[in-house]
Amino acid sequence: MRDHAERFGTLRVYTVRCTNRDMKTIVRPRRSVLFVPASNARALEKSLTLPADCVIYDLEDSVAPDAKVSARDALAAHFASHPKAGFERIVRVNTAETPWGKDDVATAAKMGADAILLPKVERPQDIIDAANRLDRHDADPAVGVWAMIETPRGILNADEIAVLGHRSAVRLACFVVGPNDIARETGVRPQPGRPYLIPWLMQIVLAARAGGITVLDGVYNDFRDSVGFEAECAQGAAMGFDGKTLIHPGQIEAANRAFSPSEEEVAQARRVVEIFARPENADKGVVSLDGQMVERLHLQMAERVLARTGVKL
Repeated sequence: MRDHAERFGTLRVYTVRCTNRDMKTIVRPRRSVLFVPASNARALEKSLTLPADCVIYDLEDSVAPDAKVSARDALAAHFASHPKAGFERIVRVNTAETPWGKDDVATAAKMGADAILLPKVERPQDIIDAANRLDRHDADPAVGVWAMIETPRGILNADEIAVLGHRSAVRLACFVVGPNDIARETGVRPQPGRPYLIPWLMQIVLAARAGGITVLDGVYNDFRDSVGFEAECAQGAAMGFDGKTLIHPGQIEAANRAFSPSEEEVAQARRVVEIFARPENADKGVVSLDGQMVERLHLQMAERVLARTGVKL
């Protein structure tokens, strides 16, 4: 087991990786995950100063074809100049079928990214192939693979893909919803509250939970609509998402608030952890707390809440 702690603003967060499958992997909070175009030098520098939990440096959709190579080179130079950061750094690569995809993965493997984000993942083999490419380029074992679920086929196969989360060698760590592509490919029209997307979003959440991986809600396109954005964050948190991908720095603080547990949730989680930590309860599967029966299932839920706040377990 490896325990690593970092200071990020006022939030202290821990990454704990366990080889024992009976122990859950506790990850750093991924409440706010900002997309930054790798072709924008000013945005690259600004990303170092923002309170986002994660930054996805994009080599795909936001970069024009004739700028792909220069954007990749600029991103590699940025990482070389800033080898450490107080947040997770992910690189969204182009698909392997494009002229740039394989070199994107090779560069990300060498420059110290925390993960790569694969667009348009539709089958387990997409993840396995990416993990194999990382291995061939001697990427650190801690480098993860994130998967964008943004096509009908990807949604239908989400459970088969997510199961790979139980195989550490495959590196799968996170699902990212791509609502714009889903809407385009299905013909669903955007509606406040996303009523027609909810069944598919929940299918992705369920698959991620079955695979033991993080799952992130998709972007909200109108960055000037703070009311609508906050409502969608609240909806995503209620649906079980761990965080939300963002397109503007102005969305970070609202996402951090929405996907953080409340003070009441934290207090209750502490009590559950503390009661199971007592020597007399070490071997018990069920204990009594305030007249209610509390199982080890509730302990796992409590540990998850505390991990989201950076509490060391």
